[in-house]
Formats: sequence, C-alpha cells, structure tokens
Amino acid sequence: MTFFEHLSELRKLIINSLYAIGAGAFIGVYLGIVLASPVVLYQLWLFVAPALYKHERKAVAGFIFPTVFLFLAGIAFGYFITLPYVLRFLVSFQGNVGPIKPMITVNEYFDLVLLILLSLGLVFELPILIFFLTLFGIVTPAFLWRNSRYAILIIAVVAAIVTPTPDATTMLVFMMPMIGLYFVGIAVSALAVRKKRKREAAEQAGATG
Repeated sequence: MTFFEHLSELRKLIINSLYAIGAGAFIGVYLGIVLASPVVLYQLWLFVAPALYKHERKAVAGFIFPTVFLFLAGIAFGYFITLPYVLRFLVSFQGNVGPIKPMITVNEYFDLVLLILLSLGLVFELPILIFFLTLFGIVTPAFLWRNSRYAILIIAVVAAIVTPTPDATTMLVFMMPMIGLYFVGIAVSALAVRKKRKREAAEQAGATG
C-alpha cells in the first residue's frame, strides 16, 4: 500500500471508531468509549493486520479476545462492585454540626463513573502486560514472585492514587483485584516461559536434525 492508501485506511478506521463511540454515547452518556472499545480494537486490528506476517497475525489475534474480555471484566467489576461502595461512601457523609445533604451534579457523577470504569478496565489488563514483558525477556516468573512484596506495595500506592474516596474500604476494593491479577500474571508468565522454551527446543532439534 502507498502512503496515501495508508492514510485513507487510517481515516476509515477513525471514522468507524467515532461512529461506534457515538452510538455507545447515545446508549450510555459519557460511556461511549467504554461501550465501543471492542469495535475500536477491531478497527485497529484491521489497520495493523495487513502489515504482519501470517504467524504474527495468528499470535496477535489470539490476544484480542482475552484483552477485550479482561477490559470488560474490569468494567463489570467497577460497575457492580466498586461503584456502589464509592457512591455509598459519598452519600453517607455527615458533618460535625448536622447532616450534610449530598449535592452531586450529573457531570461529577459521570466523571466519577468514567474514572472508575476506565481505571479498572485498564488495571485488568495486567496479565496481558506481564505476558508481553515476559516474551521480551524483561521479567521472569521467578523475578515476579521474588519481588511480590514490592509489587503489592506499588499496587497499594496506585490504589491510593486512583481511589476517588479517602476511605480504606474502597481502597481495598481497588487493591484486591490488582493483587489477584498480579499473581495470575505470574502464572501467565510461567506459561509464556514454558512455551518459549518448548519452541526454542523444537527449533534446535530441527536445526540439528
């Protein structure tokens, strides 16, 4: 494809993605990018796939479903579990002199929902990130297990930053899935290492044979 043909394909990708985001926003105000994320990822795949070799396309295609699934799982966890805790905490505020009537605007509510859903959607991609870091030789299962204490400390700091309320309960609600996903990432890393070694052994056997 020529440079201008690539630009034309990119323009088509952006337009289709904006249509999907607009439709999602019509269904759930401010949530368009969340609802349209599978379509956006598919459009991105259509743009990238022609530049990849066949085995590269198969490898990347194998990650589309788990990536979308984990992102949507994070959104579901945020909507059904984390968001109720946050709203309950915000609505239950009371002052020293008397009860304070909570005044939450529509924009503030949707900004809060978007922050929680997108944050947890991205956090749930942690096993995918660990898998690619393992493939590139940046981390190993032993390294991840050995430094799990420091990882939990970093997770606590991240949870404290992204948690929209100062109470410890909501922070723990953010932390627990992140810690669980970290240890799932260790298992995924071990599988990646095993698969990589098996492939290298097969290549060496083929070379010597």
